[in-house]
Amino acid sequence: MWKRPHLAPPTPLYALPSDHREAEAEEFMQAVQTVAAGYEERARRAKGAAAKVLMATAQLASDRGWVRPALKAIADGVPAATAAINAIESIAATFRRLGGVMAERVSDLGDIRDRVVSRLSGEPEPGVPMPEQPSILLADDLSPADTADLDLDLIIAIATKLGGPTSHTAIIARQRGLPCVVGVPDLQTIGDGDVVLLDGAAGTLTRRLSEVDADALVQADARRRAAIDGWAGPGVTADGKAVQLLANVADGAAARAAAVGPVEGVGLYRTELGFLNSLTEPTIDHQADTYAEVLDAFPGRKVVVRTLDAGTDKPVPFASLADEPNPALGIRGQRLAITRPGLIRRQLDAIAMAAMGRDPRPWVMAPMISTVDEAARFAEECRARDLFAGVMVEVPAVALLAEEFLKVVDFVSIGTNDLTQYVMAADRLAPDLAHLTTPWQPGLLRLVKMTADAGLKLGKPVGVCGEAAADPAMACVLVGMGITSLSMAAAAVPAVGVQLSKITTERCRRAAEAALTAATATDARSAAVAEL
Repeated sequence: MWKRPHLAPPTPLYALPSDHREAEAEEFMQAVQTVAAGYEERARRAKGAAAKVLMATAQLASDRGWVRPALKAIADGVPAATAAINAIESIAATFRRLGGVMAERVSDLGDIRDRVVSRLSGEPEPGVPMPEQPSILLADDLSPADTADLDLDLIIAIATKLGGPTSHTAIIARQRGLPCVVGVPDLQTIGDGDVVLLDGAAGTLTRRLSEVDADALVQADARRRAAIDGWAGPGVTADGKAVQLLANVADGAAARAAAVGPVEGVGLYRTELGFLNSLTEPTIDHQADTYAEVLDAFPGRKVVVRTLDAGTDKPVPFASLADEPNPALGIRGQRLAITRPGLIRRQLDAIAMAAMGRDPRPWVMAPMISTVDEAARFAEECRARDLFAGVMVEVPAVALLAEEFLKVVDFVSIGTNDLTQYVMAADRLAPDLAHLTTPWQPGLLRLVKMTADAGLKLGKPVGVCGEAAADPAMACVLVGMGITSLSMAAAAVPAVGVQLSKITTERCRRAAEAALTAATATDARSAAVAEL
């Protein structure tokens, strides 16, 4: 198993002569700039979410938060390599204390540290050693650059001990079409040359399989992949029930890439991802141009725009978020209207401007809605701009009162990632709690069913736009509950489409009933799969 070497400051520490310190600082800054430029080059070669992750890492590589203290230490006589290691460790310690998504950035910082120190030492930047034959890479953790640099002819899948399903490793692996399982315990007990079976879709790593069983599973997967590659849409069950299969996108480039595939529109346009590096709020005109790119990628098709979901793991600088002890339960999403009342209104103005002359009208939904009053006020703002109004179902109270919410909005979309973490009181990015944050938890499934039932009763659409929609088995369960649309990463759509095409609506309903009556997440998934 590959593990990033731990770099510690050399001992004993020697002081730089005063007349060498300026040159040492210049050499340090050159190393920093070279490493940052390397990340930027990887970002240019990538696309979509992977490009954004790598560009964010490039900015972290030259961030003053660690560069400035390192330069101060060098000015005080500390060698550049030691100054870099100490400065980055100080930032990493803070990130570890914050937990969640910030703790996942520690691997990014470690990669930056290693590359800067290697440059200072005159050595090539470190990377994952490549095997001589196609293999599964087992690692303690991988940085964005590590994952972006992997030779896919030699690395056919990856498994890591650390990280969560929304970690940077998982995001870039997904973008590159690389099967990936994260948060695997006891990974270090697998030796070089051991035979394992990795199932990226199920998130499992199986050991000690017989060669006959492994071959049978691999051949079945090859047949499944061939069917997926040939699927051209639209989403429909074996008995002809239409199910909208939509894409989650982050910007115009991602929307254009998704539009080439067999998707019927956009079910989640994450507007905040386009502004993570904006220090000041973009003008309404600038925002409108940005949103128009996504609308133009899907002319005549449905586009669901989510207003800024800033906060917690998606800090947007211009939103001026407070330093909160528990940001996941604080000012985030629609709650920004409390501290920045004009922010969301200006965004709605920009969406309306982008929609002018384009058909159909965008569907707009607010994240982190908690009360019917909030939903009604948001709906009023949307309708005043001739926009369809909806809300995200992420807070359990919304699912419990789904009928009341649907009376004041045009649609709802269930964000299973956040709804799961709030239902289970477990950070969705914590690998040690992954067993709690699976969407197969019966408590979550029953809230989803309550929401779907409310939609059926009132004749209004209820979609799902969390990671759960990308699981083909879960997709059938959701359809069986009455969910009308599923939104996911564009690459996941064909697999879901193939699965739905093989199953009747009645079998989807039976699978949903089986999952809903289970007492545990494991039993829920097993019962549903048995019905399918």
